[in-house]
Amino acid sequence: MARKAKGKKPIFFHDPQIDKMMGIVMALAGEVSVLRERLDTIERLVEQKGLFARQDIETYRPDPPATEERERWRAEYIARILRVVHEELDAIEHGEAPESYESIVQAVSSPLGKQT
Repeated sequence: MARKAKGKKPIFFHDPQIDKMMGIVMALAGEVSVLRERLDTIERLVEQKGLFARQDIETYRPDPPATEERERWRAEYIARILRVVHEELDAIEHGEAPESYESIVQAVSSPLGKQT
């Protein structure tokens, strides 16, 4: 089960929508950093042990169980990235947020979170 931070969220920028966007960007940056480090480790081990050629990676086609596992992971990944948006929508549903549902939808649907 995902953990949720308690208390009021800190605000770093004048526009709270920018804070939300930064939260998403930083979540992505963390994911990419971990992924890059793990991939680097795998590539170095493969090279050291001569296990397979890089061309094998390019021609690999996952079987149905691998495809299903990747789809599950992708859904969880997207949920983590959009956690900020989901938390705000949950708060709105429980009457805990001052903003209207429409303003949130508009903010996340507009380029760079700008309200129109």
